[in-house]
Amino acid sequence: MGILSHRVERSEMVAGDHIYTWRAVFAYSHHGIYVGGNKVVHFTREQYFGLIEDSIPISSGPTSGSFLGISSSSSGVSSTCSTHPDCGFRQPKSGVVLSCLDCFLGRGSLYRFEYGVAPSAFLTKLRGGTCTTAESDPREEVIHRAMYLLQNGFGNYDVFKNNCEDFAIYCKTGLLVLDKTAPGRSGQAACAIGAPLAALLSSSLMLFTTSPVGMVTVTTGMYCVSRYAADIGVRTDVVKVPVEDMTLFHGCEEPNEDFVEEIGCCDIPN
Repeated sequence: MGILSHRVERSEMVAGDHIYTWRAVFAYSHHGIYVGGNKVVHFTREQYFGLIEDSIPISSGPTSGSFLGISSSSSGVSSTCSTHPDCGFRQPKSGVVLSCLDCFLGRGSLYRFEYGVAPSAFLTKLRGGTCTTAESDPREEVIHRAMYLLQNGFGNYDVFKNNCEDFAIYCKTGLLVLDKTAPGRSGQAACAIGAPLAALLSSSLMLFTTSPVGMVTVTTGMYCVSRYAADIGVRTDVVKVPVEDMTLFHGCEEPNEDFVEEIGCCDIPN
């Protein structure tokens, strides 16, 4: 595992891997689930599909071809990818899309998101969105979730609460945040919130240390602590939700313990 992220070769990938690629000169990363057959399932802003999130150009009209039993003609949306007819498949009004690996990566490199990392290793990562202390579920279950959500959607896209990284983490772990007003599972979102917050809080300690080195150390420490506290593997406000109940979950305006009781088989990790 690299210091900042974990770059891999295509030959190293296995179906069920959570992969990502950096966009806009490492400004942010786009995440998805590799489902085999050179295909990736990922979550995008529906209205900006093909323009911002995944760089896949889209044109209207049906195409032919299928992957894992899915006909791209039913999506009403097609990709200009000439290599894979199914590339660009998605259900109408859904941001979950099936892409070939080349279109998913664009001109970017391939990275693998790491699961079950030690807290010490997690804290050495300066950038969020590269790993988590949470353990991954079996690959078969990961692929099942991704393909189910491709057909049924993943709710509304929200850059802080329900983005492409949140989608991939859910597919890998089955975990969702109960409180919709709280930030999602995304490490990138945690960084975006944690960095300015750490700087603000550390400024109040200027009375105790005037050393620039001391201020940098305090700010960095607060940033790391806030990022770790937001990690899906240590949060206590998450619940294991079966993928078949995702529609019910997204239909709740304020998911809470009542939702857990309603679906019955979910438990909050310790």
